[in-house]
Amino acid sequence: MAKESNAKFTAAEREAMQERARELKAAKGAQNKAADEALVVAKIAAMAPADRKIAERVHAIVREAAPLLDAKTWYGMQAYFKDGKVVCFFQDAAKFKSRYSTFGFQDAANLDDGSMWPTSFAVISLDTATEKRIADLVRQAAN
Repeated sequence: MAKESNAKFTAAEREAMQERARELKAAKGAQNKAADEALVVAKIAAMAPADRKIAERVHAIVREAAPLLDAKTWYGMQAYFKDGKVVCFFQDAAKFKSRYSTFGFQDAANLDDGSMWPTSFAVISLDTATEKRIADLVRQAAN
């Protein structure tokens, strides 16, 4: 039965789930903020050059815009937590063989705006306006 259910997930999805299981197990151990951040930086360093350039900049923007957020990995991706809950994350294009990277928000993000609002953004490059938009969204999400 387990093999049958695994067939519904791609190899990349199964790896992400295994990474999440390792993250949860490590969280029960003696990891600290510095170790968590080092793991995020290592994940960024392992990305393809184009994704890495964006991910490094996104990391710097988030750290500057909302220093209260904790940097940790989440399903093997860089993510930023508040009170143990994911606020935002960056998914590199190569993670699931997508044509673009994604910067997204989870339920803990304070982005509510009426009855519908965006929670995920395709990112193919960064310019000053895009960086400002990310910083503004992160500040709002973290409050």
